[in-house]
Amino acid sequence: MKVGVIGGGQLGRMLALAAAPLGIRCLCLDPARDAPVSGLCEHIVAAYDDADGLDRLARGVGAVTYEFENVPVASARALAARVPVLPPPAALEAAQDRLLEKNLAQRLGIPTPAYRAVDDRRSLDAAVAAIGLPAVLKTRRLGYDGKGQAVLRGAGDVEVAWAALGGAPLILEGFVAFARELSVLGVRGKDGATAFYPLVENHHREGILRLSRAPAPGLTPALQEEAEAYCRAMLAELDYVGVLALELFETGGRLVFNEMAPRVHNSGHWSIEGAETSQFENHIRAVAGLPLGSTAPRGHAAMVNLIGTLPEPAAVLAVPGAHLHLYDKSPRPGRKLGHVTLRGDDAQAVERGLERLREQI
Repeated sequence: MKVGVIGGGQLGRMLALAAAPLGIRCLCLDPARDAPVSGLCEHIVAAYDDADGLDRLARGVGAVTYEFENVPVASARALAARVPVLPPPAALEAAQDRLLEKNLAQRLGIPTPAYRAVDDRRSLDAAVAAIGLPAVLKTRRLGYDGKGQAVLRGAGDVEVAWAALGGAPLILEGFVAFARELSVLGVRGKDGATAFYPLVENHHREGILRLSRAPAPGLTPALQEEAEAYCRAMLAELDYVGVLALELFETGGRLVFNEMAPRVHNSGHWSIEGAETSQFENHIRAVAGLPLGSTAPRGHAAMVNLIGTLPEPAAVLAVPGAHLHLYDKSPRPGRKLGHVTLRGDDAQAVERGLERLREQI
């Protein structure tokens, strides 16, 4: 079987690497000639809305998936008329608009921060009056890694944020005083079978994920069950096939929905070495109609993103339990160039590895 992947970045690269041992080849569509998938699988160099490129993709595969959520919905729907597109285009549509995303979560009974749509300055003032400050003003579409948003702590921030973000559809969200940021990854097969990875604790700096710990320290069965219930509801509602990530805040011992990602996710990279079946293999299994693999963790793990510059590979690999993944991307500030997974039999061993790794990064 051959699976089409819209997008040829590091997630597409890791999907292709996971597919190969299963006898499944990937055909990727990406406009960049030097995309990270180059050399690993067939690569159609074309824009995501290019009719000829989409036609070549549809003719060459048994199913199509995608590695990022800003794929044009029109392209996904056009492909779905000819070949299965998984996850379905409806998941893309919801994830691309923060207002639709929050409305979906609310409809399913998943707690969210208070929020209001903001279409002009008058509606921003009304939203601030209704929600109060502090709050977070975000673009409804296209923001990622902390981009397209501003924290409003006082009245003076409102005008500054409007000057920076006004002109695009926006959403104002109440500020969540969270204890920590978590994420849960679920996977659903074509037969409706589901499986969930343990909750992961995430640490961001400058809006970019830097470190994930899996399972999350101090994880309780009740918190895991709550996360799985929310993810299961979303999977069922969307008739989802593949991996879905929910980003969550923990506050007061409960979970609050932040956003969803209808794809394999940065906070699940630890699963390549740290779980019985990686998120990438399970996504390919689901899309190809194969049985899902176990999501059980193999001890404890941590994932460190390599941002902007790369360490010396030999120094990283000298750390016990360390596994290096490079994405074949040229360095530049703020760019994800690779990651390191640390795996150990217990959390203490992983923390010792992190201390050694910090000396290299």
